[in-house]
Amino acid sequence: MIVRPRPRMRELFFIWKGSIIPLILPQVLFVTAVATLVTLLADLIGPRFPDFATGPFTFLGLSLSLFLGFRNNACYDRWWEARKHYGNLLVVLRCLARDSQLLETDAEGKQQRKDVLRLCTAFTKALTARLRDRPIVEAAKAELSPAEITAIKAGHNIPDSILRLVTALLLQARQAGRLDSVTYCAMAEHINQLTAIQGACERIRYTALPFAYTLLLHRTAHIFCVLLPLGLVHSLGHATPLLTALVAYTFFGLDALGDELEEPFGTAQNDLPLDAITRVIEIDMAEYRGLENRPEPLKPQDFVLM
Repeated sequence: MIVRPRPRMRELFFIWKGSIIPLILPQVLFVTAVATLVTLLADLIGPRFPDFATGPFTFLGLSLSLFLGFRNNACYDRWWEARKHYGNLLVVLRCLARDSQLLETDAEGKQQRKDVLRLCTAFTKALTARLRDRPIVEAAKAELSPAEITAIKAGHNIPDSILRLVTALLLQARQAGRLDSVTYCAMAEHINQLTAIQGACERIRYTALPFAYTLLLHRTAHIFCVLLPLGLVHSLGHATPLLTALVAYTFFGLDALGDELEEPFGTAQNDLPLDAITRVIEIDMAEYRGLENRPEPLKPQDFVLM
């Protein structure tokens, strides 16, 4: 995720980091080259060069901009929903950490609370690794004992396996009398909320926008920008490459930005900073556990926060 101060007017046109330009520069240069070639041919052939009406390009450009706007809205909705779920993850874990003080009725209860919070940290790391297609056990093993690692490896869904370990600890506390039925149900509800958050994030991660819809917009944007100089060259003359480049920058930029927002859990510049949010949760859980050695918050590197 790009984290940088809002640019001043004199900086607005010279910012490269965080801009969509590096992703679309080859397409824009190609379209500009095509527009330059069309302009040279029009100069060379003169009046015999075909005069294409601008009307069809106007209607096609308007339709394309509407569809691109619709797709970008759908992609942004996915991005924002994913951010809300990770924000809710932080809230639920903090609530669970506070409620877990009810376990501290004796020395064994204090250890159970620390284990619950440790496993919650492991769950967050495992969920982030799962959503970013990283080795899940490797991401969470620092918070797990060898026996716990063996137990979660037996399951298909490792974050859910970690939540089962947390539930087992709460059941032990209930059987030992440290939790009554009301407080047990309240803490179990937090686990259910974590399961719901994981399911919602997995739904976003593994359900893409319809491929045919995305492909249609990709193709239409490229065809439109390549053919656009034919409709502009007689009216704009030597300014045709410049205007074509501006239109290509807008359409290709919206298209590329939609591609990034569609996958909010990735590692592109405009994706969510899952690692930074996970580190915040890790710091909070370490504080609740009373650990002195707490990790430092992640900071942007070259304006990018991961």
